[in-house]
Amino acid sequence: MEAEKKGKYRKLVRWLLVDVAIASIIFALLFYKPSSYAPFRPDPAGDDSGRVHPYLTYLSSELYNGVQQQKPFELVVLEEAINETIVRSKWPMESEGVRFSAPEILFVQDNIVLMGTAIIKGAEFVVTIELEPKIDKKGFLNLQVAKVKIGAVNITPLARMIAKKMYQNHLETVPIDIEDLRTKIAAALLNDEPFEPVFMFDDKKVRLLGINVKPGKLILHLVPA
Repeated sequence: MEAEKKGKYRKLVRWLLVDVAIASIIFALLFYKPSSYAPFRPDPAGDDSGRVHPYLTYLSSELYNGVQQQKPFELVVLEEAINETIVRSKWPMESEGVRFSAPEILFVQDNIVLMGTAIIKGAEFVVTIELEPKIDKKGFLNLQVAKVKIGAVNITPLARMIAKKMYQNHLETVPIDIEDLRTKIAAALLNDEPFEPVFMFDDKKVRLLGINVKPGKLILHLVPA
């Protein structure tokens, strides 16, 4: 009888050790920080968060000149420069009880990677969202979310399900302008709805004809619409 009790006790200990090991692995994966995550840090000596970054002025000027010429042109967005502009926004930002901080954009071959720190009840996780922007055969822009990770844990199917539900709830409860560019981008990201990438800039229309993502830069091919 005593031997039987000891046997049950050993089995219980083994199961507890297995549970602890599994929990430890899960926590390690969730709190994992990708080596590629190195968000731009602003200079603490000066606070210029209220000013427009010179690079945004440069991009606006390049876009304006290209549109006014009424010819096909390219707009190149550099990874390092765009990250310098992002950090000037007011961080952290909060939504649904989750605080977001230290964002970073990476341009890798064919994909755009968005990274940032999510703070939930004091716990910090690195969230990674991988986008595959493409122009389809109809000329519509797709912003497919290819992958979503918390730490090293892939939660893409769950994230897509939650995103679609959030989008549908938003449509049902909040009046929105479906022609607004922000609404179209949200629909593309959250509900896999491609849209015609024609934009009004100044007094002229421009169409995004192609998009190439290379390491360190994003190349937009634009034509008069």
